[in-house]
Amino acid sequence: MKQKYSLAALLVGTLALAGCAGRDAISAGATVNEPLENTYWKVMTVDERKAVAIEGAREAHLVLHAEDARLAGSTGCNRMMGEYERDGDRLRFGRVATTMMACPGEVMGLEREFLDALGDVASWRVEGETLTLVDAEGEARIRFEAVHLY
Repeated sequence: MKQKYSLAALLVGTLALAGCAGRDAISAGATVNEPLENTYWKVMTVDERKAVAIEGAREAHLVLHAEDARLAGSTGCNRMMGEYERDGDRLRFGRVATTMMACPGEVMGLEREFLDALGDVASWRVEGETLTLVDAEGEARIRFEAVHLY
């Protein structure tokens, strides 16, 4: 009976140490980059303009669905859907369609800038939980933050 308790204690101790080691590795500067595709990306800035949200509406966000190269999301006012092409760090958005609801002026302004910036995207980079979409001149157009839904 003592042997069973000793084995259980050893197992629990090993798991506890392994969990601590993983947490220490992350806090010591090891960064895990979120995947570009199948991640909920919340818009933080568009051309250095901070994203705004209105009560009762979805925040501006984007999800790139890898299985069928489709995008879905929200402009902060209207739902959007469309297609994209990815080749390594190259990224291009095809036709993007939106619903046509009217929203307060500041949100509509962000929507126009967001959709225009998507049309100019040429590449992407992820650093940790931050996605940056970049135009052909190398200028950051849209910055996102990964949101974990589960």
